[in-house]
Amino acid sequence: MGKVVVMDHPLIKHKLTYIRDKNTGSKEFKELVSEVSMLMGYEVTRDMELEEIEIETPITKMKSQVIAGKKVGLVPILRAGLGMVDGMLNLLPAAKVGHIGLYRDPETFKPVEYYCKLPTDIEERKLIVLDPMLATGGSASAAIQFLKDRGASNIKLVCLIAAPEGLKAVQDAHPDVDIYLANIDEKLNSDAYIVPGLGDAGDRLFGTK
Repeated sequence: MGKVVVMDHPLIKHKLTYIRDKNTGSKEFKELVSEVSMLMGYEVTRDMELEEIEIETPITKMKSQVIAGKKVGLVPILRAGLGMVDGMLNLLPAAKVGHIGLYRDPETFKPVEYYCKLPTDIEERKLIVLDPMLATGGSASAAIQFLKDRGASNIKLVCLIAAPEGLKAVQDAHPDVDIYLANIDEKLNSDAYIVPGLGDAGDRLFGTK
């Protein structure tokens, strides 16, 4: 079973409070989501391989470590996942970015794919799927399956908040995927929104209703 990592850093908790607040406007909401994503990125990248190279400081030559191994790919789930990309790119500027467009059918709550554009070498990359909300788990599970169907095998999922139901759904569907969260919330309501949650992340990011 893939691991579930819930971040407990004070800065993440602090910023998540203001992300949740209904009085936080779109501009600040966007900035906070980006900042939390970057903070979460430190933990997400903790297991990246290193290799030793020789450099020369102003004083002397030395051996030091740099990132090695597989390249990284960021895959936001549209629309809301876009809000997490810039924060991650601040840490991983060389990462390629793919996009998966999904929407949730309002009657069945099932994910429907409407767009998919990925790096041509995704099977060689460590992929980080980004979506602020893990509600029913349907969209995240479908996105991960799309990536696996196209040859990806090294996948992590990063979300700001999750409902227990969505977390379990992804774990059941993809037991090999590590999941990184800022918080696990109480439950889903009858409209499949996370409680207490933060509302609709896409609408709050882009000022839509």
